[in-house]
Amino acid sequence: FFLFLMAANVLEEDSMEQDIESPVTIHQPKLPKQAREDLPKNINKECAKRKIQRYVRKDGKCNVHHGNVRETYRYLTDIFTTLVDLKWRFNLLIFVMVYTVTWLFFGMIWWLIAYVRGDMDHIGDSTWTPCVSNLNGFVSAFLFSIETETTIGYGYRVITDKCPEGIILLLVQSVLGSIVNAFMVGCMFVKISQPKKRAETLVFSTNAVISMRDGKLCLMFRVGDLRNSHIVEASIRAKLIKSKQTKEGEFIPLNQTDINVGYYTGDDRLFLVSPLIISHEINQQSPFWEISKAQLPKEELEIVVILEGMVEATGMTCQARSSYVTSEILWGYRFTPVLTLEDGFYEVDYNSFHETYETNTPVYSAKELAEMASRAELPLTWSVSSKLDQHAELETEEEEKSQEEQNERNGDVANLENESKV
Repeated sequence: FFLFLMAANVLEEDSMEQDIESPVTIHQPKLPKQAREDLPKNINKECAKRKIQRYVRKDGKCNVHHGNVRETYRYLTDIFTTLVDLKWRFNLLIFVMVYTVTWLFFGMIWWLIAYVRGDMDHIGDSTWTPCVSNLNGFVSAFLFSIETETTIGYGYRVITDKCPEGIILLLVQSVLGSIVNAFMVGCMFVKISQPKKRAETLVFSTNAVISMRDGKLCLMFRVGDLRNSHIVEASIRAKLIKSKQTKEGEFIPLNQTDINVGYYTGDDRLFLVSPLIISHEINQQSPFWEISKAQLPKEELEIVVILEGMVEATGMTCQARSSYVTSEILWGYRFTPVLTLEDGFYEVDYNSFHETYETNTPVYSAKELAEMASRAELPLTWSVSSKLDQHAELETEEEEKSQEEQNERNGDVANLENESKV
């Protein structure tokens, strides 16, 4: 039964539409066939831009489905986590089914005990001591099973001391009922108290930006918390998802590379009271070291950002995720300020949380900017020595040329003397 529910859950997730986004969606107009054939080929190529498949969706859900899982018995070995991970409708269905099945099962056994002992044949006989008083059929046995397992005890149907098998069954049902209550109520409590909903109030900016900060090219995005209760021990990290090919020719799909957002300086540990701009310096260790503005749209990459911390109210760890594909990285932009000083407090305007404005930013890559800066800052001694070396090389070349010309002249003179002798 559990395997059936898990298979139904997987099929439902597979049936959901995958989050596929394209940077530009162009709807071709309905034209006659001749007009469509006469369209320039470059326009058709632009309209046929390939779609971008996300690894992590904007809402933080991973766009990965597990198929051909043969060892399904492993789900049953951790049945508690399996029930917690199920959708609410399946979880409630299992909750109701477990209680109903146990009540029916023990009700059937109570009815069988009464039937075997002959209590059904002595209904209304005051001289006969039944196993359970006032049990006259399956319905009454089912009601007595509910009263026993839930410890309601209306007092109308009671077990007598002349039925040892009934006493044993009463003990078994009481113990098993306590186990079922602890398991199912614990499962529901954990599912209700999961911090997934808390992560929905942690927001990420729609776009990431690349611009200059303190004379260095930086990749930036913004995070914020909508609640007044804070995230304790908040930390953030970022991953670059991009396929690569090793020097040995091995192809690694969706290779994960760390993006440093302040790990060595401690800037990745956040005090998330107001929205913060997370910055990644594009240096020689950065995967964006050689990427320029013109090359960025051609890259097939995805940046996954992960914000983790403990919920202040419950102490449980929560995680919020988002991602940025190439079309969502804006080159030459900055985020609009959202924090203003009012009368005695700071106010955050979340209407401008996702807004950006254009700023002067070089179109070159960080590597090219570093090379240009190194050329501009060359020392005088190097420049003078290089000029002397160049002058020495020119003099050597001129001497070689003059020597060759002299040899040619000597050869011509020798030839004339030989001709004159002849």
